[in-house]
Amino acid sequence: MTYLRPSYRHPQLPKNKLGYTMAYYEGALSTLCAGCGHDSISAAIIQACFELDVEPHKVAKLSGIGCSSKTPTYFLSNSHGFNSVHGRMPSIATGANLANRDLLYLGVSGDGDTASIGMGQFVHVIRRNLNMVYITMNNGCYGLTKGQDSATADEGSKSKAGSVNQFQAIDLASLAIELGASYVAQSFSGDKEQLVPLIKAAISHPGFAFINVVSPCVTFNNNPGSTKSYQYVREHTAYTGRMDYVPEMETITTSYKEGDTTQIELHDGSVLQLNKLQDSWNPEDRLSAITALKKASMTQEVLTGLLYINAQPNELHQLLNTTDTPLNQLNEAVLCPGNARLQQLNNEYR
Repeated sequence: MTYLRPSYRHPQLPKNKLGYTMAYYEGALSTLCAGCGHDSISAAIIQACFELDVEPHKVAKLSGIGCSSKTPTYFLSNSHGFNSVHGRMPSIATGANLANRDLLYLGVSGDGDTASIGMGQFVHVIRRNLNMVYITMNNGCYGLTKGQDSATADEGSKSKAGSVNQFQAIDLASLAIELGASYVAQSFSGDKEQLVPLIKAAISHPGFAFINVVSPCVTFNNNPGSTKSYQYVREHTAYTGRMDYVPEMETITTSYKEGDTTQIELHDGSVLQLNKLQDSWNPEDRLSAITALKKASMTQEVLTGLLYINAQPNELHQLLNTTDTPLNQLNEAVLCPGNARLQQLNNEYR
């Protein structure tokens, strides 16, 4: 058995504006269980980066430990990558981002890597508003250690072994909103039409963008009684609205009433169908987003879509007033301005 993709591709595969085919954004063949939701998320990342014309060599993939943290091997093989210690991916992302702000930072984590051992790291990378995309592949169990309940397993859900979880689940999306994340979305690994636009918007967002993706574990947590199974999520999904992402080009305008549906033609000739939400939903209202998540939880629904966005956030480089030039491009004259400047700096503190 091989884990290498065949080198041959059809010569007529479509290319993006950079001249790359989708194959250029792929990675090694997955070694995860057949049918794992994580592979669907990897495929969505590949499609989003291809459609956004992202240059793979300008992407840094970061992860911790777990089934989810293996996935960077399966996408963007022409990108930079770093697999960190369990739960410590946010620290690595912070250090790398401060050293080189010109890269796109894409962090992949799991519910254990984020909500358990990595919780302390997760909350601080949010409050610092690090400019990165943070995707949690949430299956409610520890797949690498035979399927024990994780901190995101819903109270009352049953494991494959038949045990009932007695503890309240940590709601990562609500937590991210409450701590000040400037982009928060939630989706399902089996809903590619929704997930791809959410990832594209997250990549384009100038701040911390968090996407919590329910991703069923087909081996340990896809059984009757699990609230993270394919069947349960499909039967209990509530949408905030129809999703699509349009990059900045010549402005396309439209006008139609709340609750109505309209179609508009995009720059590439495709047609976008919009379903305008009622006035009761506003993704720029933090309190409304948190309330909607709580109501969905009370009715045993999974609320998916764009939950909250702050369109003009102050990301970490703005807060720290750092240099626009990556640190590895600073020359000696800038790094060592001389004794006179040192004396001037010292005098400012006397």
